[in-house]
Amino acid sequence: MSPLNFTHLLAQTVTELSECSSLKGLFHEHQDGDPLPSGKVLHEIIELCRAILFPGFYGKSTVNHHTIAYHIGVNIERLYGLLSEQILAGLCFAAERPEEDEPQTDCSACDLYREKATHLAAQFISRLPELRRILATDVEAAYNGDPAAESYGEIISCYPIIKALTGYRIAHELLILGVPLIPRIITEMAHSETGIDIHPAAQIGHHFTIDHGTGVVIGATCIIGNNVKLYQGVTLGAKSFPLDDKGNPIKGIPRHPILEDDVIVYANSTILGRITVGRGATIGGNIWVTEDVPAGARLVQKKYK
Repeated sequence: MSPLNFTHLLAQTVTELSECSSLKGLFHEHQDGDPLPSGKVLHEIIELCRAILFPGFYGKSTVNHHTIAYHIGVNIERLYGLLSEQILAGLCFAAERPEEDEPQTDCSACDLYREKATHLAAQFISRLPELRRILATDVEAAYNGDPAAESYGEIISCYPIIKALTGYRIAHELLILGVPLIPRIITEMAHSETGIDIHPAAQIGHHFTIDHGTGVVIGATCIIGNNVKLYQGVTLGAKSFPLDDKGNPIKGIPRHPILEDDVIVYANSTILGRITVGRGATIGGNIWVTEDVPAGARLVQKKYK
């Protein structure tokens, strides 16, 4: 084939890929002052949060009691600036776009979004002390639940559950504040890093841990109590999806399990639907659960002779 024919083939491909019919739902059209959130910047935001929440383990390793206020102050100032811009991007993304023949968003609307973004960023930062308090209980649970762990420092530095929970708890706070899109990006970043998939809308109490962690899935409407422990490969998922008149899944309804306080779920078990696993219950490994489990119950596989 001659170079001329190659040129025609490439031009035809460009034309096909640019057709509106093939772009529906797949094309984010840029508008001035309407940015998308940045994965690179959000990664820096997570690193800053880790350095603030676990000083010395993340960020500057030379921090000590004499310099800690300085280091945290510098990190919070940087966090406030970056987070304000990313929240602004999320708000712009979530805003309804005008039709082509309608005027574009005016400056006053942009100013309102910017003001809201800075307010939300400050509100989030004010919650960091509480985030540290609850993450400290997660570190404690991971340490007490693993005889191989030798120190809290090892848990913070090495265990994927703490990285995953830090991402989840940051994202959950942002979601509660009404920040769009960014919470989901943050938990998916943690998912990619750790293999632990926690939806930011899930509700998880204190002293929560996952041993090993790989392959765990926690759905959006899950409610998990205090002192709950999961093992690798556990799925807390939906059993079925009610459909609307057009046959599409109805969104926003409770469809994932409730795990009450002191529940343990062992490796590779699957718990589906809006069911309740009662306080103190134990679910053995490789169990499929689709009905309520009474408090204190112990579900294990049947033994066959």
